Amino acid sequence: MNALAPSSTSMRTGSMVSQARLSKPTATILGARFNKRASTVVSIAAPMEMATTGESQPRYEGGRKLANLPPFTLQDLRNSIPAECLEKDTARSFSYLIKDVAIVAALAFAAFTLDNPLVWPLYWFAQGTMFWALFVVGHDCGHQSFSNNKTLNDFVGNIIHSSIMVPYHGWRISHRTHHANHGHVENDESWTPTPEKTFKGLDLWAKMGRLLYPMPLFAYPFYLLNRAPGKNGSHYDPESPLFATSEAPLIKTSNAFQMAWIGILAACTFALGPMAMLKLYVLPYWVFVMWLDAVTYLHHHGPSDPEEEVPWYRGSEWSYMRGGLSTIDRDFGIFNKIHHDIGTHVVHHLFPQIPHYHLCKATEAMKPVLGDYFREPEPSPGPIPFHLIPPMVRSFSKDHFVSDEGDIVFYQKSPEITWKKILFGKKEQTQSA
Repeated sequence: MNALAPSSTSMRTGSMVSQARLSKPTATILGARFNKRASTVVSIAAPMEMATTGESQPRYEGGRKLANLPPFTLQDLRNSIPAECLEKDTARSFSYLIKDVAIVAALAFAAFTLDNPLVWPLYWFAQGTMFWALFVVGHDCGHQSFSNNKTLNDFVGNIIHSSIMVPYHGWRISHRTHHANHGHVENDESWTPTPEKTFKGLDLWAKMGRLLYPMPLFAYPFYLLNRAPGKNGSHYDPESPLFATSEAPLIKTSNAFQMAWIGILAACTFALGPMAMLKLYVLPYWVFVMWLDAVTYLHHHGPSDPEEEVPWYRGSEWSYMRGGLSTIDRDFGIFNKIHHDIGTHVVHHLFPQIPHYHLCKATEAMKPVLGDYFREPEPSPGPIPFHLIPPMVRSFSKDHFVSDEGDIVFYQKSPEITWKKILFGKKEQTQSA
């Protein structure tokens, strides 16, 4: 198998790739294993060749045209990427990690030493941003793109993610499911659309917490505990339906790392005092959460063009490639390099084993093949990406649920999810757009 393919991943039975849409070589890489607690899990590697050759037959126009079947294959995209983009340089990966840790330590030392009320807000934002940068390095570990040594990747990933209160293996496995099912209504795992029936069954507070800006920007810790609406399981529970039985020891390992870190935080709180730890760690942590939620949301929602809509798929219309093409690249201005070019998201979703430091080059190489299926990210007008706020707010205001039927669906708006309706107590029954 070509090494540019994503690593082996797992997805639930309901998300099985339709073999009618895969070429024969692709179908041979599928193999099943049984999860005693939940359901059959299919172990996959990314489809090497899709049976979608030739010109696509347009069915959508205007803002929905990207839902049309692409005229290229995943193999075409893979062939366009230079071989060196695959190379994993352990020393280079460690250099990014060491730089990030040094900046985190320097920021904490400076803020604690100065202890100035004018400095603390700047510190909270800067340190929270660096926590997010650390998460992205751990994200490389989860995709096995930090190095060629899985044991090293998982050890470093556990250390990094535990330090920012993320259960490494729990996140890694659910994130693997996200990549294996990206763009699938029911089986995706990250910021999945809520089917209309499920949406109507949520209480108003649940709808607000998921959709009423800016409340969703604080959602990540709650997602780790309870997943998204309509789904069950915790990232901390070895018995969660998120995981296969054989993965339970990995979840326990990450929980042990997390408990060790909580012990370190408790010792620091005893030594420095609760207020110092609130300022040094807790408030930057919530800035990190906001970064994580905002960036991941923007990668899957809210195109810069207000007329454009992101397609979501079910059944035979879903494929690994079409799901990956539904993601969106973003320009984060000065933060592009700080958070390790995570904004180059399309190529990352299609080929997640490419290290972050090769993503830009791989994206440029794929563009001629992608053609109109690549959304050029709206350039940041300055160092701070304020241009991303309007599409995010617009998306939260209208991307509320998708139809329970149809294999290609788009978000619809609920009339009840507005601050005006909440503040003035006006309640209207949810309607389809």
